[in-house]
Amino acid sequence: MSNTFFEHNIVSIDALIPYVLNSRTHDEGQIAQIAASIKEFGFTNPILIDGTNGIIAGHGRVMAAQKLGEEKVPTIELAHLSEHQKRAYIIADNKLALNSGWDNEMLMLELETLQEAGYGIDVLGFDDKELKALFGNLDNAQDDLKEPSDESRNLLMIECEGERELEKLFEEMQERGFECKILS
Repeated sequence: MSNTFFEHNIVSIDALIPYVLNSRTHDEGQIAQIAASIKEFGFTNPILIDGTNGIIAGHGRVMAAQKLGEEKVPTIELAHLSEHQKRAYIIADNKLALNSGWDNEMLMLELETLQEAGYGIDVLGFDDKELKALFGNLDNAQDDLKEPSDESRNLLMIECEGERELEKLFEEMQERGFECKILS
């Protein structure tokens, strides 16, 4: 199936069927971020569906489109996938994006360029704490973490050998309900 190109179709949101076993979650804050992105840039990432309008990838985009009052969305049909391929792709589509990292220096340059041009970077998905860590004095950001204003908060610093080990530990701690930050 490599080097296969798919045409997109416009489909009514009401015709789409969410995957009931979708393990990826989307809170209201993230839906609002996706909606802001769609509003700013357009619907640049179509919904992936199976041959019966079942959503394979794009649950969050569908919810954001609904929030924006959209009635139709662009889709790409992946009817060629077997049931097991479809189930595996639903997980892979979400996980593979998490396996990448950031070149913080390059990211900072890009964000600074956008800000200097007067472009609002609030549509990029970074929260205030992440931006403070990037733009603010990193020593001050780390000091803020060392001296929490809320007595119930504690700081744990863990040094990891590699990026994969760090990402795995980060995800595991988030799944357990801990608020986590990566400072490099």
